[in-house]
Amino acid sequence: MVLLAAVLHATWNALLKGGQDRLATFVLLDLTGVVLCALAVPLLPGPAPASWVFIALSTLIHTGYKLLLIESYRTGGELSQVYPLARGSAPLLVAGFAGLVVGERLGPLRLAGVLVVCLGLVLLVGMGRRQLAAHRRAVGFALATGVSIAAYTVADGLGVRRSGSALGYIAWLFLAEGLPLPLYAATWGRRHLKAGLRANLARGVTSGVLSLAAYGLVIWAQTRGALAVVAALRETSVVIAALIGSVVFGERFGYRRTVAAAVVTAGIVLLNAPP
Repeated sequence: MVLLAAVLHATWNALLKGGQDRLATFVLLDLTGVVLCALAVPLLPGPAPASWVFIALSTLIHTGYKLLLIESYRTGGELSQVYPLARGSAPLLVAGFAGLVVGERLGPLRLAGVLVVCLGLVLLVGMGRRQLAAHRRAVGFALATGVSIAAYTVADGLGVRRSGSALGYIAWLFLAEGLPLPLYAATWGRRHLKAGLRANLARGVTSGVLSLAAYGLVIWAQTRGALAVVAALRETSVVIAALIGSVVFGERFGYRRTVAAAVVTAGIVLLNAPP
C-alpha cells in the first residue's frame, strides 16, 4: 500500500511541476480534497478528542509544506532534483523524531535500510558543484520542505494512533488542511486566480484525488508499521519522479541515477526485513 502511495504521490507532483500556475493547481488540489472529505465525514466515525491537537498541528505544518514546495519549483528546481532532496531528507529525520518522541527503535537491518534508501536518494539528485550553485535557492527550499515533511509525518503518525478511526482522522485532516491555501490565494492572489483555476481545472482535480489517495494510504499504514519504515518506503516515490522527469520533462537520467535507483531498491529489501 505504501509503495502504491509512492507512485500516486510522484504522479501528482509531476502534474504540479508541469502546470503553469502552481498556486492555482494547489488550490484546486486542496478544494478537491475538501469536497470529497466533506461528503465522507458524515459517514465515518469521528476521531477521538486526543487526536484533534495533532490534526491542528498537521494542518499548520502542511500549509507551510505546500508554500515551500511551490517555491522550490518556482525558483527553477527540476522535478528530478527538488523532489529527491525534499523527500530524501525526510526519512532520517522521521527516524530521529520517532526515536526521541515515540520511543520507536529500529532493528539493525531496518535501520540500515533507512540509511541505504537515504543514500540512494542523495545519489539520485546528481548535482555537481556548478548545478548546486545555480540552484542554491531551490535546494534551500527543497531541504526546508523535507523538514516539514518529517514534521507532519510524525504528527500524523501520533495523531492517527490516538484517533480510534484512521478513516475519520484522514477525512477531518484533509478537510482542515485543505482550507488555508485556498483562503490565502483568494485573499492575496485573487487577481490572477480565476484564470489559473480555469486553465488548470483538470490537472488540479486529478492531483487532488491522487493526493488524497496517496496520503490516506500512508496514514493508514502508520497504524500498522513503524513511522521510519513507512516514511522511507514512501519516499521511494523519488525513483518514479526521476523517471517521469526524464521521460516527460526531458531531464537527464544517466548512469548515476540508474545506480541510485538500484541502491534505493536494495534499501527497500532491507526495510522489509523482520523487525
